Amino acid sequence: QVRLVESGGGLGQPGGSLRLSCAASGFPFSEFLMRWGRQAPGEEREWVASITADGTTTVYQDSVKGRFTISRDNAKNEVYLQMDSLKPEDTAEYICNAVPQSRAYAYWGQGIQVTVSS
Repeated sequence: QVRLVESGGGLGQPGGSLRLSCAASGFPFSEFLMRWGRQAPGEEREWVASITADGTTTVYQDSVKGRFTISRDNAKNEVYLQMDSLKPEDTAEYICNAVPQSRAYAYWGQGIQVTVSS
């Protein structure tokens, strides 16, 4: 059974940090591109960051460049999103996503809420 389970969300302060984790199981994690997306109420889902299967290449949405860092540990089947210099506009549900090399399908996590507020 495929599972993607996010953790580490919650309330963050403007200018502060949060670290999200996504634990994967049920598929060959080290062969999958991993992504973090987010969706705010009333907004379209947007991609925040992605990391290749071998972890050598990362891509970020312009609004989070220099503030967020995506990483992965293929030995632990986990992907992370370190979020620094948080802004209120980072408030959203954050979702973990796994995509195979074929791009023919994708697996999704349940999502986890991040709220940035003083």
